[in-house]
Amino acid sequence: MTRRTVRIAMNGVTGRMGYRQHLVRSLLALRDQGGLDLGDGTVLWPEPILIGRREHALREIAARHGLAHVSTDLDAVLADPTVDVYFDSQVTPAREESIRKAIMAGKHVYTEKPTATDLDGALGLARLARRKGIRHGVVQDKIFLPGLRKLKRLVDGGFFGRVLSVRGEFGYWVFEGDWQPAQRPSWNYRAQDGGGIVVDMFPHWEYVLHELFGRVISVQALVTTHIPHRWDEHGRPYDATADDAAYGIFELDGGAVAQINSSWTVRVHRDELVEFQVDGTEGSAVAGLRNCRAQHRSATPRPVWDPDVPATEVFRDQWQEVPGNGEFDNGFKAQWELFLRHVHAGTPYPWDLLAGARGVQLAELGLRSSAEGRRVDVPEIAL
Repeated sequence: MTRRTVRIAMNGVTGRMGYRQHLVRSLLALRDQGGLDLGDGTVLWPEPILIGRREHALREIAARHGLAHVSTDLDAVLADPTVDVYFDSQVTPAREESIRKAIMAGKHVYTEKPTATDLDGALGLARLARRKGIRHGVVQDKIFLPGLRKLKRLVDGGFFGRVLSVRGEFGYWVFEGDWQPAQRPSWNYRAQDGGGIVVDMFPHWEYVLHELFGRVISVQALVTTHIPHRWDEHGRPYDATADDAAYGIFELDGGAVAQINSSWTVRVHRDELVEFQVDGTEGSAVAGLRNCRAQHRSATPRPVWDPDVPATEVFRDQWQEVPGNGEFDNGFKAQWELFLRHVHAGTPYPWDLLAGARGVQLAELGLRSSAEGRRVDVPEIAL
């Protein structure tokens, strides 16, 4: 067995997502299992290089996990010919310039989304990556979740017949920060810092809908800021200038209609923090992060509307649990494995910077739809 080290410059690991999901639960988890076995006698061994602005925080993380390399100088790291991959999980406004530098340095790029603050910037990165011939990928973690993988199995198996509609509910109550600490960083609620639920979540909905049901061809959204004043990590009040809720209707290629509510100002009364109900001519299903339940046409009961009689049926009991039929690994780790295989062996990888640009486009057009009070077409983009 030949072990090949892949040196990965990780920018933004002091943040919650970069640290927990990408460093600890993905790359360090790969190291814990002995590396990524490619099945050809080669094992890829990820070697993270932690990059950020706060050296003391980087060194604390490195010491905690036995890592040797930290840096506050991105340019120096990118100039190192032994570095193979650049990964970015910074705040959005800082991302585009850093990715551009990495591409120009000839590094393969893997990044969180959104990839840029606007469509022009996102397409510019995709085009630059193609010209430079580097391999590139964008995190699209939701499609690797157990619940959505079960849902995709139903789609691929023709369970739904013709899909009619998709209804999504995402969100939870993020504390304002005055009497309980907020669960999300304060920059999420400042538009000038790249915050907002549309730029955060619409890129997710784009790839979920595109991957499972078809390309989004139009969007109509109502975007708002329900909580205009919040308190930051230090207990200081600030004005929330970014949207904290978005109510979207998405028309899909093929005729299906998706309605997705996204909110950080909603209290959860559902089984999981995100759920999608899919209704088709032959069956329906409800999928969350981990679970998926289905009801086939042949097993659909016959409800009758009668508001004067108490309901005697437990409607949730009439649905069948979709089995896992296997073990599901952490979704971020699963996508990291696919990307590293792509870098090493050139295996197909569709979730690239162009896919990331589609997400930026949908967020941009969703905000435009809300501002102009109308439905907006979503043109197909290409390099």
